Amino acid sequence: MTQVAGRRSAEDHDRGGKRDAFGPGGTGHWTMLMDHWPLLGLRLTTPRLELRLPSEEELGELADLAAGGIHEPDRMPFIVPWTDLPPAERARSVVRHHWLRRGNWTGDNWDLNLSVFKDGRVVGLQSIAARDFAALRQVSTASWLGMRHQRQGIGTEMRAAALHLAFVGLGAADALSGAFEDNASSFTVSEKLGYEPDGVEQLAVRGRRMTMRRLRLTRARWEMHQRVSVTVAGLRPCLPLFGLPDKATA
Repeated sequence: MTQVAGRRSAEDHDRGGKRDAFGPGGTGHWTMLMDHWPLLGLRLTTPRLELRLPSEEELGELADLAAGGIHEPDRMPFIVPWTDLPPAERARSVVRHHWLRRGNWTGDNWDLNLSVFKDGRVVGLQSIAARDFAALRQVSTASWLGMRHQRQGIGTEMRAAALHLAFVGLGAADALSGAFEDNASSFTVSEKLGYEPDGVEQLAVRGRRMTMRRLRLTRARWEMHQRVSVTVAGLRPCLPLFGLPDKATA
C-alpha cells in the first residue's frame, strides 16, 4: 500500500529535502541553489526507484539514454516525433526540453520533469504537468524509459510515484493520461493503476492520422488501486511553485 506522505509533518518534508541537498554532485552549491529553486530538493522514493530533478551531469546521462533508443523505429508513441531525430540531436533535444521547462515554469503553468533512478543510474523520465492547478486540481503525466529498462515493471512504479505526489502531496482531484492505440505497454500500466476511458482524439503524426485514447484517473479510483509504497521528501517549500499555499495539503 502507498505510504501517505501527508502523515509526516511539514518539518519532516523539509528535513528530508535538506538531508539530500548536497545530492548528485556532492557539492554545496546545490544546497545554495535549492534556496531559490526548492524543487531541487524534492524526492519521490519507491521500493526500487528514486525520482528527482537531475544534476547537469545526470541530465547528460538522461540525454545519452534517449540517444540509445526508446522505442522501435517503426512505431511513434509521441505526439511530437522527437525520437525521429538522429541520436546526437535527440540527446540535445532532451537537454533543451529540460532547461525550457524549468525556465518557463509558473505557478499556473508547470511541467515537472523528474529523472528516474534505479540503483543510482538514470533509467528514464517521468513528467507531471498542470495548468491552473489551484483551480482545476487536475494533472497530466507522461514518461519514457530507455529500451533496456523496459518490461521490468518500472513504468508502473514511476507513474505510481507521480500519482502519489499529485493526489497526496498536491491534493489533485484527477490525473489524465493517453496513448496511441498501438501502445499496449502504456495501456497496461494505466489499467493497473485504475484509469478509465475518457474519449478519443485524432492527431496527425508523421503525416498520418493517429487515434489517441484519452484516460482519466479520479482520486477515488486511485485510492482503490494504489499498490506501490511511495514516500515524498522536500515538498513543503515547493508548494508555492505549484500555485498552492505553503502548507501540507494532506
